[in-house]
Amino acid sequence: MGAQPLAARMRPRDLDELVGQQHLIGPGRVLRKAIDAGQLPSMILWGPPGTGKTTLAAIGAKHANARFVAISAVASGVAELRRIIEDSRKLRQLNGQRTVLFIDEIHRFNKAQQDVVLPYVENGDVVLLGATTENPSFEVNSALLSRSRVFTLKPLSEEDVRTIVRRALADERGLGGSVRLAEDAENGLVAVSNGDARVALNALELAADAATPGPDGKRPVGLEEIREALQRRSLLYDRAGDQHYDTISAFIKSVRGSDPDAALYWLMRMIDAGEDPMFIARRIVILAGEDVGLADPQALVIASAAQQAAHLIGLPEAYYPLAEATVYCALAPKSDSLKRSLGELSHDLAETRADPVPLHLRNAPTSLMAHLGYGQGYKYAHDYEGHVAPDETYLPESLEGRRYYVPTDLGAEAELRSRLESLRRRSARGIDRARTGDTSGSRPASG
Repeated sequence: MGAQPLAARMRPRDLDELVGQQHLIGPGRVLRKAIDAGQLPSMILWGPPGTGKTTLAAIGAKHANARFVAISAVASGVAELRRIIEDSRKLRQLNGQRTVLFIDEIHRFNKAQQDVVLPYVENGDVVLLGATTENPSFEVNSALLSRSRVFTLKPLSEEDVRTIVRRALADERGLGGSVRLAEDAENGLVAVSNGDARVALNALELAADAATPGPDGKRPVGLEEIREALQRRSLLYDRAGDQHYDTISAFIKSVRGSDPDAALYWLMRMIDAGEDPMFIARRIVILAGEDVGLADPQALVIASAAQQAAHLIGLPEAYYPLAEATVYCALAPKSDSLKRSLGELSHDLAETRADPVPLHLRNAPTSLMAHLGYGQGYKYAHDYEGHVAPDETYLPESLEGRRYYVPTDLGAEAELRSRLESLRRRSARGIDRARTGDTSGSRPASG
């Protein structure tokens, strides 16, 4: 076993070893051509953790025959930046060698710190490679952003993570065939790592280190060992960043689109990730007034009561009134059905991949986000009869068709059950029309 962590030992050495991100480094792609030619531009690499930002930067510097200097914005300050830049300037004057300055978590630098780098990027003393998990539209100075290319890295697919795990098991740099990973353990590791290769490899290494070799000399690792090593899945969420806005956007659009399943899913995603319950409660009150309105005045009463109840009791029990108001608003115009549906949601959140918010459900307040496809193809539910947009989906693709809210025949919920069944029938008919080119019976979407 090497002294370095498994994730560091298995870091790809060239683009052919890099798994995923084929939209950036696949054959014929602009970034691939630039790296292969040794013409590395200043750029911002934007994407979730464990998707290859640092690796891509190091490989790019190697192809450019440039000095590679990596720092973290968390641990470095202006003094260190100035020292690195001065060394880079002297080296360039001495022998023409360029320096690639990789700044991990560049969004952690304030405006003054980012301004230090700007003139040296402009005159070519350094090639800046910034890595960030936050939207560069908001977190990187506009002057620096305008002088850099922005490349968006995607979460690794489950097959990508599986490839990386199997490579680590077999490769001599990794575990070298010394570990026997059970099939269900591999599946669990791949699913719960949530597209983050570093999470998967760290958990695999921890489980392997704790295992006792069997008669064949290999250390067996099963599902329970993987679960113990992971402890808790990694959810991509930042209460002050993109995930906060993307997820509330998906929640609002799901309620507006009369889909209680998707609305409950995004609600539980936010709560499970630590979102402020009063923020959610305020959004539900707004939804009741804005998207339900006088079509069902009782929705505002229920939403306001939910806000008061959530404030009174706090988490974790606060998700009951919030969920009740969410479903009511989504179906606009009781039993333990909510408890059962929340139980199903908790199971899915713990056992399935937490996919990113689909692009068409994200808002696009900047031109960069619009260029990347945010909000494109979203069908505004109010433009369609019954608030059901044909062929529109609100859940992630991996959970499409999942039903969480199952109303009973008890009390007023019997009417909600009837409404839900009617909405689903209308949605199915709309999908059939959309697929055959017959769009009669629905108004055209306006954006």
